[in-house]
Amino acid sequence: IMTDDSKAQNSRERLSDADIVCIRYDDLVSSCRSREQNGKAGIGNLIEQAFGSNSSSLGIIAITDVPNLSSLRRGLLPLAQKLAKLPPDQLGEVTSPESGYQVGWSHGREKLEGDKLDYSKGSFYANPLTDDLAECMLERRRKKSASKQDSDMEELLEWDESLQCIQTDDELRTLAKENPAFFAPNVWPSNHLPELEAAFRETGQLVHEVGVMVAQCCDSYVSANCPGYKPKLESTLRYSKCCKARLLHYFATDDSATDDVNDNENETDTDFSNWCGWHNDHGSITGLLPALYLDSDGKFVDCPDPKAGLYCKSRNGALVHVKIPENAIAFQVGETAQIHTGGWLQATPHAVRGCKEGTGVSRETFAVFMEPEYHSSMDLPT
Repeated sequence: IMTDDSKAQNSRERLSDADIVCIRYDDLVSSCRSREQNGKAGIGNLIEQAFGSNSSSLGIIAITDVPNLSSLRRGLLPLAQKLAKLPPDQLGEVTSPESGYQVGWSHGREKLEGDKLDYSKGSFYANPLTDDLAECMLERRRKKSASKQDSDMEELLEWDESLQCIQTDDELRTLAKENPAFFAPNVWPSNHLPELEAAFRETGQLVHEVGVMVAQCCDSYVSANCPGYKPKLESTLRYSKCCKARLLHYFATDDSATDDVNDNENETDTDFSNWCGWHNDHGSITGLLPALYLDSDGKFVDCPDPKAGLYCKSRNGALVHVKIPENAIAFQVGETAQIHTGGWLQATPHAVRGCKEGTGVSRETFAVFMEPEYHSSMDLPT
């Protein structure tokens, strides 16, 4: 029987801070341009350390020194708090129940760790690559019928499985209508927070651009180790317009909360998820900006609680407090990429732990979820 003292000791042994695997942006660009990276050395080794099955792998990697990232991050993330403070009627204008709250503003609609509704954060969802996914796909179909195509268009059309499995434009429109969580067009708070749209798009497109390069390196690594793998992560991220970005505002922890897990020695896994419950991402690759913390007046502050922030579980089950460098974009593998690579890349459970009660500090961040389009296959490597 494990006593309270032994439980506390076990918790302390399982909990640690960790430096995540990092690749400089310039090195990533150089490697992708040369297409000479060896999947079993160099960047391939770093991909394996981050995403592989090693006991210390966390399923996360950081690309550092990304151009323009600092100004974009400081321009976008404070808008999450401004959005969350809009009056309910104004937020209602950008709320989309018909999309399952997968477009526009969402608060108290998501369920994580059971049937408990999540009121700890508010989210704004939009596609940074296109305002209307269905119209984008219809335009692709029109280009297929054009008599003249360049090489890039030919590669895109070869990748697009919808051109084989969806026979007509009307069939695509019906598919979009029946699946609004995937296809609902963007909505923007143009009347009340007009600066959000441009900041959201530009930041999301930068994360996507870097994510495509990360995917290319992942393809090279898996190809070098799995002969039956046909590279598809890079082409999926490059051509799929099914990309959903999420601007997140984590509300300051309630002063009236009575369960102060931050000071409890007998912590369990669920004590690390009061801002966001434990989960795996379901897409291919997720890009994540390092969080900013704001006081109630919207001023930048340091995180007041050293235990708050992002946590991952390593392959051996250890709880690890992950700190993303400020000049970096972090990338996590999702379950779709795990399937497509036959497990050579593995998703990782992660959660977000809130600040101590009464600090009045909120957390702002931004995630970009990159994945195949609705109709794409989920084949395993042979």
